[in-house]
Amino acid sequence: MTPAEAERRIEEAGIRTLRLPTPFAIGRVNCYLIVDDPLTLIDTGANSGKGLDELEHQLAEHGHSIEDLELLILTHQHIDHIGLAEIIASRSGAEVAAVDVAVEFLQNYGEDAERDDQFAASLMLQQGVPEDVVTALQSVSRSFRAWGSRPKVTRPLHDGEMLEFRDRALEVQHRPGHSPSDTLFWDAERRILFAADHLIGHMTANALMTRPLDGSDERPQALVTYIESMRRTRELPAEIVLSGHGEVITDHVALIDERFERYRRRAERIHELLVEHPRSGYELAQELWGNIAVTQAFLTTSEVLGHLDLLMNEGRVREVDENGVLRYEAVR
Repeated sequence: MTPAEAERRIEEAGIRTLRLPTPFAIGRVNCYLIVDDPLTLIDTGANSGKGLDELEHQLAEHGHSIEDLELLILTHQHIDHIGLAEIIASRSGAEVAAVDVAVEFLQNYGEDAERDDQFAASLMLQQGVPEDVVTALQSVSRSFRAWGSRPKVTRPLHDGEMLEFRDRALEVQHRPGHSPSDTLFWDAERRILFAADHLIGHMTANALMTRPLDGSDERPQALVTYIESMRRTRELPAEIVLSGHGEVITDHVALIDERFERYRRRAERIHELLVEHPRSGYELAQELWGNIAVTQAFLTTSEVLGHLDLLMNEGRVREVDENGVLRYEAVR
């Protein structure tokens, strides 16, 4: 299917793509207006005056306003997808829907964001990230919190349930990995999948080491979980995948296969480095990305840990605690 054919199908399905600004390197976020009963917006963009202005302008281009919205669906807990939710719900009176596991986080956004930062700091220190780098990154993260919001979820969603509209039905599919609350919405009749950040065409979404939403202290195996989620998505007969960033995806199977191969190659590279000599997670990140590992310490540490989990699950690498810092060595 060509991009032009996909765009025509999307238009005919009553779906309008709203591209809203974010303050982050990823650039604009894709939000989706579903012209149906109820009139629905999927995701909101970050909480900013510019974002709100553009949302109002783009809705007006399609003959609608914020006050017209009747249902707001949040695909996952990241701030570029939930930031304007509180304002939109207040102005429109729309129901706010999100997967059940995300409800408590969204409604306690500030407190839970602080817990997330503490979890991330502890993880980075354990992986050998210098304390001054961890402190600086915590400050940056706290400064970003105002881009989020604390919406009251009035319609908790459950994995496998159907969201019924006048002219369509969307199946709720919880697919954790990129975040613990990633949720897809599958229109089986039209073979259109709303995937948010679960699949992004031009880049690989991070499998972030996020604090578990059930309150446990155990470090999640985020990449292992993400790969399993993508295996399930790969089986869907989707013809059009609407992503949270970038362009429409028309061959999700090939994209997922390419991602799996990329994960395999990176895991092999990390194994080669550990055959040379043991390293901490942070040292591995520096080997792979150089100075980027300092400015993006949490992202790169999450990336490395995900691949280490794959290798440890295969019995090819083991973890050794050296005075509170974890180091990894190849099993010979």
